[in-house]
Amino acid sequence: MDLSYLWTGFSVALSPMNIVIGFVGCFLGTMIGALPAIGPINGIALLLPIAYTMGLPAESTMILLAGIYSGAEYGGRISSILLNVPGDAGAVMTALDGNPLARQGRAGEALMISGLSSFVGGILGVVGLTFFAPLLSGLAVGFGPAEYFVLMIFAFVTLGSMVGSQPVKTLIGCVIGLMLATVGLDATSGAYRFTFDEPELGDGIEFVVLVIGLFSISEAMLMLEHQASGGSVIRIAGRTFARWADIVRCTGATLRGSVIGFVVGVLPGTGASVASAVSYTTEKRISDRDGTFGKGDVRGLAAPEAANNATAAGAFVPMLTLGVPGSGTTAVMLGALMLYNIQPGPQLFAERPELVGGLIASLYIGNVLLLIMNLPLVSLFSRVLTLPNWILVPGILVLSIVGVYSTHASMLSILMMLGIGVVGWLLRKLGFDMAPIILGFVLGRVMEVNLRNALAISGGDLSILFQSSISIVLWIMAAAVAVLPFVLSWRARQVRAAAPQVP
Repeated sequence: MDLSYLWTGFSVALSPMNIVIGFVGCFLGTMIGALPAIGPINGIALLLPIAYTMGLPAESTMILLAGIYSGAEYGGRISSILLNVPGDAGAVMTALDGNPLARQGRAGEALMISGLSSFVGGILGVVGLTFFAPLLSGLAVGFGPAEYFVLMIFAFVTLGSMVGSQPVKTLIGCVIGLMLATVGLDATSGAYRFTFDEPELGDGIEFVVLVIGLFSISEAMLMLEHQASGGSVIRIAGRTFARWADIVRCTGATLRGSVIGFVVGVLPGTGASVASAVSYTTEKRISDRDGTFGKGDVRGLAAPEAANNATAAGAFVPMLTLGVPGSGTTAVMLGALMLYNIQPGPQLFAERPELVGGLIASLYIGNVLLLIMNLPLVSLFSRVLTLPNWILVPGILVLSIVGVYSTHASMLSILMMLGIGVVGWLLRKLGFDMAPIILGFVLGRVMEVNLRNALAISGGDLSILFQSSISIVLWIMAAAVAVLPFVLSWRARQVRAAAPQVP
């Protein structure tokens, strides 16, 4: 395998100017990721015109944008762990075990474990990008509407591992998410569904509005409720370094999350939210033997964090090799290349080795910079929890409102966010988990669109869902994931029944 482009890239990325640009991108990305609702897409969209007007060469601009992208994936965990307020879509699953750890007084440990897992996931993702880009780009081309639909079925089956001791509430949450996903214009028939004659609902309920409402607003209300009742929301402990035993315990979860995140990231249109969900639910099936996931298990924190950062690297595979963006963020970066009259594709590695190599080399360097930058700041970040609620709650509300308005510039979006927040607060009071609602919303949209497109291609013939080898493999995997827990449970009962009884 010819890796000469990578050595050329390191000579570009290690130039003094590009090292400074990469550091600035990583720092800005971390801050952007920590702010609710902003995310890497909006951060890159805001900073791209500035970078272009500064007259930076194409490779320097891409290094800056890649640093923002990677930094935002790191930064999204900060508010998710500390405040139960996901910084972006991929950080939703991080809150499931990260915030309980913070509530146990282990915020510093949670931040350090998430930082280490993010680093491993990011590095392994870039390694995959370096060596497997041509091969995996061919896999991405093989995914049509039918294959994506079956992939979503597989994701929903893995969601079954989140049912736990409250299957009815989990299923109700999924149904609520699926119902919310149907709001808006039906792309196939052109009919408006559940918009109540409100034009702004034609595009559906925005993901940012739903996430910020369910998590940020409801969390602020819970904090006020605890304050009014004299309860303590989060305990602060002095320890900021993770235990070595916890780091070793997370090794398997981190490696599995990295692989899942990279492969999912290669598939256009999936993104970090799907990757983190699949990674978390898979890890829960494998490792949650004592029912500790969702209550502060470090493995439930490490898996989605590794997946998030590996997904960011995987999303570059179809963009660089096929000219097809693997995520919304890489779609903006693809537009940046167009500004420089550069067309990504199979010949890009040969025609512009300094650009491709510089970008990939900067991802290696950027992950190291982010680790060096983030670990010393763990103690500082955890101090956020020492702020009194009369400062913290208004701060959460202001960031949420500003984030939603800066994204959509709509008063209706703010009102919807507040309304969803009240409903989310009531659901949390009733013992509902917010994650199934989010996953039902995200996966439901992708599943419906691809099912409709697949049936349109086949003229309504359902056999299209079983024709390709990729679809068949995914159906087999979904069936195995669905049946395996029952087989293992039956086997465990057989073993217990055969064991000699102790008098």
